[in-house]
Amino acid sequence: MLARDYAQTYRSNAVLTASRGQLVLMLYDGVLKCLAIARDAFDRPSDDPRRIETINRQLLKAQAIITELQDGLRVDAGGEFARTLQRLYDYHNRRLFEANLRKQVEPVIEVEALVRDLRNAWAEMLCQQEVPAVQHRYAVA
Repeated sequence: MLARDYAQTYRSNAVLTASRGQLVLMLYDGVLKCLAIARDAFDRPSDDPRRIETINRQLLKAQAIITELQDGLRVDAGGEFARTLQRLYDYHNRRLFEANLRKQVEPVIEVEALVRDLRNAWAEMLCQQEVPAVQHRYAVA
């Protein structure tokens, strides 16, 4: 019980001290975690009483996180790129809704690949933003 409390405190502090860019990365990671759990639940035997519940719960969580990502878009500042992301997030949520409704794993796999690409691109962008600052700091010293 104590270890779980420490883990929860650590996660809370990580969120509270993260930059906006890191928070987006955490949201992408959250979506991927939910989709992986849902995908694994699809592999369970059909007579497993928790199979459908797990699929439903995890897909709804993933949709909620995607909606949070979408709500965080600043279309006024992001222009066409932000509008494109908004449409992509709409597509993700529609496909996950279909997966949940029909209990089909294929849309989950599709969205998981799309989100993974976004997550990796976002992580790369964050790394490129941080590298010049580190190099500059050492160059000054």
